[in-house]
Amino acid sequence: MKDQYILELIRENPFISQQELSVKLGLSRSAVAGYISTLTKKGEIIGRAYIVREESRITCIGGANIDRMSQTLKPIQYGTSNPATVRQSCGGISRNISENLGRLGCQVSLISLIGDDQEGKWLMEETKRYGVDVSQCLALNMEKTGTYTSILDESGEMVLAVADMQIYDQFSIEFIEARWSHLASSNIIFADSNLPEETLTYLIKRCEKEKLTLWINPVSAPKASRMPTNLQGIDLLIANRGEISIMSNMEVVTIEDCKEAAEQIIQRGVKQVIITLDRQGIFWAANDGRKEHLLPLQDNFQYNNGVDEALIGGILFGMNQNESFERSLRFGMAASSINLQTSNTNADITDEHLYAFAENDFKNYDTD
Repeated sequence: MKDQYILELIRENPFISQQELSVKLGLSRSAVAGYISTLTKKGEIIGRAYIVREESRITCIGGANIDRMSQTLKPIQYGTSNPATVRQSCGGISRNISENLGRLGCQVSLISLIGDDQEGKWLMEETKRYGVDVSQCLALNMEKTGTYTSILDESGEMVLAVADMQIYDQFSIEFIEARWSHLASSNIIFADSNLPEETLTYLIKRCEKEKLTLWINPVSAPKASRMPTNLQGIDLLIANRGEISIMSNMEVVTIEDCKEAAEQIIQRGVKQVIITLDRQGIFWAANDGRKEHLLPLQDNFQYNNGVDEALIGGILFGMNQNESFERSLRFGMAASSINLQTSNTNADITDEHLYAFAENDFKNYDTD
């Protein structure tokens, strides 16, 4: 096919002109321009410089906000002031995952909305430090950067969280369309449901139509209700008990409940489902009948913040390295185990950490 031949020529010489392509192919220049326009719309070529699709890039689209964590020094007493330590860090599901991937040496980009304020500028600068491409993010005038405030008890368990995420209401379809060539040129797209329902549905349908690999995390139980009934177009859904309960319209408590809920989600079009279970590890199921319950690598949970992002980042890392899905899951569990030992949202995880664990061939890994 001529369009594929054009891609080969551009890969050989990214600076080749349309006139040179015309001569090599025996086509008119206008015909070459038409092929290039089509390839650009598909995301195979990015921009006027004929930048070809990066097969290894992961693009994360969704939340990027300021995290504030308050942990009480003693058991919580309601209705009064509690002595506590307060920390501020970069947050947002998609932003945190992109940072984890950057730490692991992956080629990763972030698409998000921030306010045109000091917090937003700090957030972007910190994210760029880890090699994340933030060129597709947009700072909105007269808007506040999103914030997420969590309250933990003295043991590190989250008691309550509040979020000011109104800025994400402006995650419009037009915003997505303007960045489509960037999304379409990615190896894997990860999205969280901070996107409004209409935009999320559009993303899922378009990824299905263009056969792009899409992973989604519903973020929270309230936002899980934004997920459409038809989930065809989602390659992997990662959700916790509360989120999967909302999506399956059943209470998910036991592993048998997980199996039933996962089957419901798969019947709606998802290829694979992961349910995170905190101290019980994770349960996963695929549309080909495979399923597994993986127990945590440890039961010493010092901190719980950022664990899901570490898990997802580790799985994405493995898949992007062409590892099997089962092995990638274990990379994710290793990453979450490392994250559990730090009070930081994003632990200093490197690819060496994960491969050191892999060298043991996961021999000591427990399943149920």
